[in-house]
Amino acid sequence: MRAQVLKTWDRVRSSFWFLPAVMAGGAMVLAFATIAVDGLVSDWLTLNWGWTFTGGAEGASSLLGTIAGSMITIAGVVFSMTLVALSLASSQLGPRLLRNFMRDTTTQMVLGTFVATFLYCLLVLRTIRRPDEIAFVPQLSVTLGVLLAVASVGVLIYFIHHMSVSIQANEIVAQVGTELIEGIERLFPEKIGRGAPRIPTEPPDAGFLDTFGREARPVVSAKDGYLQFVDGDALMTLAMQENVVIRLERRPGHYLIAARPLALVWPGIRVTGELKDRINSAFVLGNQRTTVQDIEFAVNQLVEIAIRALSPGVNDPFTAITCVDHLGSALCRLAQRDMPSPYRHDSQDQLRLITPVFTFPDVTDAAFNQIRQYGRTSTAVAIRLLETIAEVAKSVHRTEDRAALLRHARMIARGARGGLLEDEDRQEVEERFQSTNQLLSESPDSNL
Repeated sequence: MRAQVLKTWDRVRSSFWFLPAVMAGGAMVLAFATIAVDGLVSDWLTLNWGWTFTGGAEGASSLLGTIAGSMITIAGVVFSMTLVALSLASSQLGPRLLRNFMRDTTTQMVLGTFVATFLYCLLVLRTIRRPDEIAFVPQLSVTLGVLLAVASVGVLIYFIHHMSVSIQANEIVAQVGTELIEGIERLFPEKIGRGAPRIPTEPPDAGFLDTFGREARPVVSAKDGYLQFVDGDALMTLAMQENVVIRLERRPGHYLIAARPLALVWPGIRVTGELKDRINSAFVLGNQRTTVQDIEFAVNQLVEIAIRALSPGVNDPFTAITCVDHLGSALCRLAQRDMPSPYRHDSQDQLRLITPVFTFPDVTDAAFNQIRQYGRTSTAVAIRLLETIAEVAKSVHRTEDRAALLRHARMIARGARGGLLEDEDRQEVEERFQSTNQLLSESPDSNL
């Protein structure tokens, strides 16, 4: 249930309709409230507050009609500008970035402002009655409508500035980089050497693993799609209730195929139809990957921007270098975090869950592999990759992390030897590699 709630909330946040709909509902409530206040204190406001609207029914109707027509027209212009920005981002930087634009709260708020002002003026307009009827001019409501129109003009000016800034490549890369760092903070909260000491989680003995492999029964996926969320707490509770051990075969970001193993359960004799359904309910699938539990997806977004920039049709190494800088910033933080254990125990120290986990070498491979492959003919990109690896090396504490960085540094150097035409370019890359290699070859204790 919790995973479904997270998926629904993430989908709502990524929609253009939710915030405008809330603001439109608020405008309707405000219209009815101000009209009710006008019916009670209209004469008092006219005598004591000179800033309220003092015109007749014809003037009020004309004013509100003009505001309402203008607001719905501007709302269309805002929507058109948004579509242009989405098209530009999709063609230049990659279609997977469209979700980031749709989650932009500023754009949703701007669209909601104009729709809300339009609805407010429309609802107030219907209450105006001329002298040939029972005369009623909601002066407070009309005045508030004018104030909303003035505020909407300010919002429009800000929106134009916001759109001109948000479509810049460096700004988009920075936003994705920030989202990646936030994911690291969320998924890897524990820092090396800080906080209370934790009981080390040792892997189970080989005998248990052999028994598990022989006797565990698979639970297959009920449908196809990308795994977006896994409710680990629900699986832990289920494993304790059924007294079983569950090993997950997939992690967030993987694509699941219906009727293929999703998890293994031991002892297999306890697997029932109800247990299969409850396990499936803890996994939320969708048509696309998300960054909530999938840190690799945010890495892939930066990599996609970089390799598009390195394509012959674009040939923009500066954008690729910017992506490398943000990837290096994220890797520096990740190198200082404790990696979670795949073995999770209950309060009685009984093994309940075995989960696939992200590791620093995995994220490093995702960050550098494709950029290295596409940038092997660019001296500037090769040099920045080696400089970034050297910078990340100052933060690593684990031997396997240093080995992963050194492996990538060697591959970058080999690629540059074969991809660069000029001897001086190859020599410059070689010098960077030698300094990086020396830094990575030092004892890890020297950086503590």
